[in-house]
Amino acid sequence: MTFAELANPGILTQPVYEAGKPIETVARELGLDPAGIIKLASNENPLGTSPLGLAAAQRALQESHLYPDGGYFALRKKLADKFRLGMDQFVIGNGSNELIELLGHAFLSPGRECVMHRSAFVVYKLVTLMFGATPVEVPLGPGLKQDTAALLAAITPRTRLVFLASPANPTGVTNTADEIAALITGLPPHVILVMDEAYAEYLENAPDLRPFIADGRKVICLRTFSKIYGLAALRVGYGYAAPELISIVQRARQPFNVNAIAAAAATAALDDEAFVTRCRRENLTGLTQLATGFQSLGLEFVPGQGNFLLVKVGDGVAVFDALQRRGVITRPVKGYGLPEWLRVTVGTTAQNERLLAGLKATLKM
Repeated sequence: MTFAELANPGILTQPVYEAGKPIETVARELGLDPAGIIKLASNENPLGTSPLGLAAAQRALQESHLYPDGGYFALRKKLADKFRLGMDQFVIGNGSNELIELLGHAFLSPGRECVMHRSAFVVYKLVTLMFGATPVEVPLGPGLKQDTAALLAAITPRTRLVFLASPANPTGVTNTADEIAALITGLPPHVILVMDEAYAEYLENAPDLRPFIADGRKVICLRTFSKIYGLAALRVGYGYAAPELISIVQRARQPFNVNAIAAAAATAALDDEAFVTRCRRENLTGLTQLATGFQSLGLEFVPGQGNFLLVKVGDGVAVFDALQRRGVITRPVKGYGLPEWLRVTVGTTAQNERLLAGLKATLKM
């Protein structure tokens, strides 16, 4: 028998997530100098890593012969103090991606459904399919905005999870606190809202869903240290919700799912308020710079509030290829059903200028 014949049938049709190529790969494939390439494709922090987090990671490396604290006491305690919640209301994951998968383990199976927006972060759909459940995708509204009423309308007795991200990836759009509140209060009792807050720290005033959790609403919020804290390589995220929900997700979690270096870095990074404030300020400046540049080029864009913008360039894949040959890596979003668009991470001032210059030259060709 072949390996395919031995495999579970579902795995053979499971889509594969395609991550953005690293600088070294692009340099090797195109014969470019890695030092001359800028990567504005994966929504990484152009200002680097939280200094407090980096220092803690370096210290933790000295004890690499020891297993991590599998309960992540220090990190959950720091999070509990920061959010004024109980330690039993937090679960730690290998990035927030793993937490999405753990929710799949706990709540998705054949015959069940998961509701999300079309063009939402692709991992929602991949995890749904992985567990044999059915993804139900609702269209985006005008301006690629997320229609929360459409999410409610798509719920059936088979629905178990509804995904919403604000700011959303790849569009960058946000929903108002009132829109999110209406979604939560409109959910039937057999449905859990998974609120993806990966980019929440970039907002001056992100909606606070803790009162809904305290009120017994079925909500879990997911966050990551990969974005504003600059710990993308270490892969650590967290979820917060009612203790009962967290205890169920914990049952699906593998022991030592986050390494000790990542946990130490994340714990320390939570104290790095000066770094977070600087990153948020510089990101706002970069968003304005890119928006102004796109307008001067006559390009339509979505006024997102994360650390990236979605810009309409015509043939997204062709423009992506042309920019990459100029040493500028962006992210085409054809796979999200948006073939005319590119997602562009906010870089440093110099990186943003180079991107805009590359776009100008490419679009004149």
